Amino acid sequence: MAVLLALSACGGGGGGGASFPLAGVPPTAGTGNPTPTNPPPIVNQGKSGPKALVVEIDGLTHAALRDAIAQKKATALQAFQIAPAWTGGANGTISEQRTSDNPGWATLLTGSWVQRHGVRWDTSDQRIDAKLAPSIFALAKKNTAAGYKTAAVTANSRYPTLLGNETGTVDAAVDCAGSDTCVTERASQLIDAGQDLIVAQYGAPAIAAAANGLKADGYQRAVADTSAAVGQLLARIAQRTANDAKEDWLVIVTTGHGLDAFGASTGLQTIDGKTIFIASNKNLAGLPGTGAAAPADNTLLQLAAATDIAPTVLRHLGTLPTTTDYRFNGQALQAATSLRSLAAKTGADKASIELSWTLASATTAPVLVIRDGKLVATLPPGSTAYTDPIVAASDGIYTYQYTVVAGETIVALTAQIAYVKPAPPELPVPLAATLVNGLLNYYPLDTLPATDIKNASTLAPWAADANGGTVVDDGFKPPYKVKALRVDSTVKNASGMAGYRLVQNSDVTTNPAVTTFTIGFWMRTDNICSQGVSNGGTVIGNKNYTTGGNPGLAIGLFGSCEIRFNVGTGSARADSNGYSLSAGQWAYVAVTIDKVALTMKGYVLDPVKGIQANSTTITSAMVDKLGGLGNGLGLNEDGTGLYYQRESTSPRGAMDFNEFAIWNRALTNDELTSIFKSGQPLMTLLFP
Repeated sequence: MAVLLALSACGGGGGGGASFPLAGVPPTAGTGNPTPTNPPPIVNQGKSGPKALVVEIDGLTHAALRDAIAQKKATALQAFQIAPAWTGGANGTISEQRTSDNPGWATLLTGSWVQRHGVRWDTSDQRIDAKLAPSIFALAKKNTAAGYKTAAVTANSRYPTLLGNETGTVDAAVDCAGSDTCVTERASQLIDAGQDLIVAQYGAPAIAAAANGLKADGYQRAVADTSAAVGQLLARIAQRTANDAKEDWLVIVTTGHGLDAFGASTGLQTIDGKTIFIASNKNLAGLPGTGAAAPADNTLLQLAAATDIAPTVLRHLGTLPTTTDYRFNGQALQAATSLRSLAAKTGADKASIELSWTLASATTAPVLVIRDGKLVATLPPGSTAYTDPIVAASDGIYTYQYTVVAGETIVALTAQIAYVKPAPPELPVPLAATLVNGLLNYYPLDTLPATDIKNASTLAPWAADANGGTVVDDGFKPPYKVKALRVDSTVKNASGMAGYRLVQNSDVTTNPAVTTFTIGFWMRTDNICSQGVSNGGTVIGNKNYTTGGNPGLAIGLFGSCEIRFNVGTGSARADSNGYSLSAGQWAYVAVTIDKVALTMKGYVLDPVKGIQANSTTITSAMVDKLGGLGNGLGLNEDGTGLYYQRESTSPRGAMDFNEFAIWNRALTNDELTSIFKSGQPLMTLLFP
């Protein structure tokens, strides 16, 4: 870390560390300086006024903290306002980040998710993007009149390097090289010296959890010892405030990410991994869930976030950026109004961005929407949505910075759109007329029972007593609003069978007369891509998808809302991975198999991330096994109808489908692009 006062690493276990001059720190025993018999009154070093201490304790889970407090093993935090919170960004969006050390630390320092701070991995080469996401140290320094002194003390040696692109913002930095004792000693000295903003990090609970798990005595001791260490810092602060009633300290204690049941940091978008806590010595009106256990489901995301900590600290210090300069993906928790769940989706016209949010304890003030620093809308008090028409010179991927203001509450969001320039009303973007060529099966999926317009297949539940199909609104506004098929795999029968199955009269995967085919459809996950965890979900498949090596074809949904295309023989497999969906938004997904050229080409045309396409080589043996189990093609299930029954760690849920079609030829890039850009149903070609 580039600093004004360079400090070398502390010793590995003793916490000796480098010596450095800090005015007002009393000499330690053995220095030859006798203790006065009648010491003079203590005068605080540094200046009075607002000060902040932020403590991150790696490996301390919210549940473990609650248990420790209940057992009187964390008495230092007994009086704190403690609430569950979340981290990791929003799954399936550009804000999604790993629930692990480096990204968590970057979020703590910047109040932003990965699309701004840029830290993606737990490697030594990662750096915070100081231009897009300046740290709380840098922003505190902008208040030159206050003359704030800043400091960081860390046990994790990777953390100091994350600020390598930001110079002159940390006045005192200490790398304690794994020693929590050093963290306590040096942080105490910095408090005594009068530093105004101190961020301290402990690591012992994480080490203990990784070594022996969350139930081990070693972990319990680490939690208790770290709480006691924080208590020493609080005692130093109490001494200062006793000496000077004008010193006003905000103390925030938190953790960078959650752990799984075994005490491991997986980095995944699981509820365990996303669950953190925020503890404060002050009452924060905007901190929900105080004293409650953490939710075990996605209602966690309605609570405070890790991105709220930085603006909360800066508001206390009086250095919160102005509304037009506000870039935090969280809100200052002192505000009584909570603005949560700020999200952006691409409009059905692919030329607008639909913003939505929730408000609690709403103010009577108008809601302001700012794009890239300029006011674009003033909405009535209590408003929770706005559609922003985008004007750009040409088709392409564009990124915008939005800020929503409701009274004293401000939250920012980065939005991205795969923009399609609107055509004149008299010249709408057309569907390629050639799409009728080779069209074997076509389901509009706007009514039930589902009907193949080509009358060459059937689509129905895998089991009559497990019909998870319903017709739902597609979520678009007129004139784009239509119906779609929702297949909910939580609806199952006694054997666990679920999902839908499409059976062709003549299966393109096995028909020797069909040398090339394309399967294409619109699909939408839920708003958090909840099925894309663990072993993933099956979007479509004619095989036993417990392993991709089994014979047949499948398209799967995995972590980070990733789409994967797969074929297998029983002993070999071919995969095309890395396609990204935007959670809760309609994307067009297609796969083309060329049995002669031995290729599998996958397509995902996403309204945020644009057109993604890639080709993978397959073998003749894979072509021979394309028919899989011969039971038809499952929707939100595999070729057995029992995928989720077998893979119990893969969550059941709902997937939405529309315009499901199969061709006996390879569609071209231009044809698929016309489907995506026009947003028109194939029905308009069949019945003009």
